[in-house]
Amino acid sequence: MADADPATAVRHVSAPAGALLVSAFVVATCGLIYELLASTIASYLLGDSVTQFSTVIGSYLFAMGIGSWCSRYVTRGELRLFVRVELLIAMIGGCSAAALFMLFPLTDHFRIVLYGIVLAIGFLVGLEIPLLIRILRDFDFRETVSSVLTFDYVGALAASILFPLVLMPQLGMIRTGFLFGFANAAVALALLLWLPRAARMTMEKVTAVAILVALAAGFVAAERLQRIGEVAGYGEPVIYARSSRYQRIVLTQSDDDLRLYLNGNLQFAARDEYRYHEALVHPALGRVAHPREVLILGGGDGLAAREVFRHPSVERVTLVDLDGAVTGLFRNTAALARLNRGSLSDPRLTIVNTDAFLWARSARGRYDAIIVDLPDPVDYSIGKLYTQSFYAELRRLLAPGGMMVVQSTSPLIAPAAYWTVATTLEAAGFATRGYHAYVPSFGEWGFILAAGRPIPGRAQFPAGRFLTPATERLLFDFPPDMARRPTLVNRLDNQVLVREFDRAWSRYEG
Repeated sequence: MADADPATAVRHVSAPAGALLVSAFVVATCGLIYELLASTIASYLLGDSVTQFSTVIGSYLFAMGIGSWCSRYVTRGELRLFVRVELLIAMIGGCSAAALFMLFPLTDHFRIVLYGIVLAIGFLVGLEIPLLIRILRDFDFRETVSSVLTFDYVGALAASILFPLVLMPQLGMIRTGFLFGFANAAVALALLLWLPRAARMTMEKVTAVAILVALAAGFVAAERLQRIGEVAGYGEPVIYARSSRYQRIVLTQSDDDLRLYLNGNLQFAARDEYRYHEALVHPALGRVAHPREVLILGGGDGLAAREVFRHPSVERVTLVDLDGAVTGLFRNTAALARLNRGSLSDPRLTIVNTDAFLWARSARGRYDAIIVDLPDPVDYSIGKLYTQSFYAELRRLLAPGGMMVVQSTSPLIAPAAYWTVATTLEAAGFATRGYHAYVPSFGEWGFILAAGRPIPGRAQFPAGRFLTPATERLLFDFPPDMARRPTLVNRLDNQVLVREFDRAWSRYEG
């Protein structure tokens, strides 16, 4: 059997063949990076990560198969064609992330652009390995095929590790695209300079240098390109933008209105966020006698914590939010800390940056109040935080006499999704009571109280800019168009909530 170790494979072939095998490693890494970029961008911009990753990867692999099949019709000039394919992939793949971000707000046919790019890259990548094997046919064929495939698979592993752990948090998607486009073009130029058969390919050499210069310029200007796309998409001045390991964080400001977007989804607007956060926090804490221990899931902006600390009996607050980039931003930036009144620096608060689902399964202790301020269930990774199994863990953490509240999307725009949350909470053993508040930036927004006992009708809490104990009672009245309806339980194995949410909001926004 041929030795599958890459280092051994290089020792068994000549220097030109070794250069081509190293090229196999680079092109495999680049190819998977482009696939991951397209899938991630699609999930960021279109939502429903499972659908986006599945369809993008499926389309990419299909196009690769077509490219491999078409390679049989290449009868001569394999090296020249391989170099040209590399240069095409460098340009299309290298610019793909920047193009997708910039075109998203400008076209109503974004999916056509997305899948056009995916199919083009997939087709070209499908040509690469058959051409490479044919270029190496003058060497030991058995050793060549084994070595090419080995380097191809090792390159794929390298890409799958680098992308989430290094590239996304350190470079961001646009800069990553340009970097790996540069790598593709560098492979082409290296082969042109290294292999004797490429001595006369002057046009390809000049083209390779030009593409390298263009991609290097794109890498340097990546942040500016991202800002241009975001300004066009948000229609407001972008004052802060950063890609963390988990999401794209954008702050915009127009006049006195500061807005936070995560992956393009509005999280709050400073002008009216108090309506949302007062309605989120006080109906729950106001129904607990002297709440001391409070758990907040999500709420990395510190605005829910700000309202919690208005209750004088609160002694300790644990805030669990996935992204340390968000909590750090809202703790350490003066203007944002003023907005949350320094709640994230309060000595009574402990921040835990981890996945709330995993944290809840291993957590111990009891909480007098639990505030669930998580993002909407736009995909299955978030939808798990609205399932019966997750709520069962939270019921274990809720102290006797405690109260929990869950932000639950709009009962006007997505009534089936809203009431699915209530049905799921009840399946986990909670008594529930729904209510809603009007928040201008979001419209009519829904919340659900949950407890291990019947929920009291009256609440006592400090009056705010929007909510008082007297006016709070009005929030529990549902007109017919938001009234309760039969829904299924949201479980990990069905995720009906994500589909209901996507169906309702797609109809509303489309």
